[in-house]
Amino acid sequence: MNAVYALAPLALLIAMPGAAQTPSTAVQRALADPSRPAADRARDEGRHAARLLTFAGVKPGMKVADFIMGGGYWTRLLAGVVGPKGKVYAYQPAEFIAFRAAYGTEQDAAVAGRANIVAKRESVRAIAFPEKLDAIMTVQNWHDLHLNFAPEGTAAAAAKRLYDALKPGGVLLVIDHAAVAGAPRTVADTLHRIDPARARTEIEAAGFQFDGESALLRQPGDPRTQLVFDPAIRGKTDQFVYRFRKPR
Repeated sequence: MNAVYALAPLALLIAMPGAAQTPSTAVQRALADPSRPAADRARDEGRHAARLLTFAGVKPGMKVADFIMGGGYWTRLLAGVVGPKGKVYAYQPAEFIAFRAAYGTEQDAAVAGRANIVAKRESVRAIAFPEKLDAIMTVQNWHDLHLNFAPEGTAAAAAKRLYDALKPGGVLLVIDHAAVAGAPRTVADTLHRIDPARARTEIEAAGFQFDGESALLRQPGDPRTQLVFDPAIRGKTDQFVYRFRKPR
C-alpha cells in the first residue's frame, strides 16, 4: 500500500485540494431533489455524498459518466448537479445485466424521467462514449473488473478506455473497498475488495496522474479481511477515495 494512504485521516483530508470545500449550490440542490428515492436520501450522510461530489469537481453543464452505476444512486445525483445543460452517461455492463437482470431494471428506473441521462450497456471492454467527458465516477466497482467473469487485463483495458473518454484535464474518481496491502487479484471474488495500490497502479498505467485522496470513507477499525457483505462489517468497510486526472 502506498505511503499516502497510511497517513492519519484528518491530516490526509486537509492536505488534499478541494476535500473540505463547501458544497456548491448545485450539489446541495441535487441532494434536496424530492424526486430522488427515499432510500437514496437516507444514504446521503453515510456516503458523504456532498463532499465527494465536491471533491470530484462536478459542476453544472459538465458531461460526466457513472461507470458501473449499480442501483443508480450516483447517477441521479450527478444528473441533478450537471443540470439540464449537462449530461450523464449511466453505464451498466452487459456482463452484469446478463448475470442479474435486475441491473437492467435498476438502470431503467434511474434514467426514467431524466432527460439529461443516457443509458449505456455495452461490454466492459467495449465501453465508449460519443463525446469527450469532463469527469467519470466509479464507486465500489473497480474490484469488479477482477471478478471471475473478467479475463486477466480487463481492468487495464477499462482504464485505457476511460482515459480516452476524458477531455484533457478530466477527472476520474475511484472509490472502493480496501483489501490488505499486497492482496491478490482473487480477493475481488472472495471479499469484494481490492488492494488500493493495485488499483492505483492499473489506473496510472493508462496515463492518468494521481491528483489527490480523500479520507472521508476511511474506517481504521476495518481489518480489511472480511467479505464486505458480512453483517459484522457491512457499511463500515475501509474505503479509499482516489482522484486521478488526465494530463492537459
